[in-house]
Amino acid sequence: MTRTRVKERTEELTTEMDEQQKSAIRILANDLHRLNQAVMKAVETGLSVELQRTARHHTDGGYWGDLLMPIIVKQKQA
Repeated sequence: MTRTRVKERTEELTTEMDEQQKSAIRILANDLHRLNQAVMKAVETGLSVELQRTARHHTDGGYWGDLLMPIIVKQKQA
């Protein structure tokens, strides 16, 4: 999915959100884009990267979000 399509999808999903929620989604989308770029850069240097859920953050209202940690594997040179 291209960055433009991600932006369009994010905007579609935010039609019923208030401004604070829309801002949080934009920040999340931008940070995820940077994370994806960092993963690709690490892979290009010879590392394998897995993002693993390490916890789930909950609020009183029943909302939740997954928290991630990278698992990095360096292949042995042949």
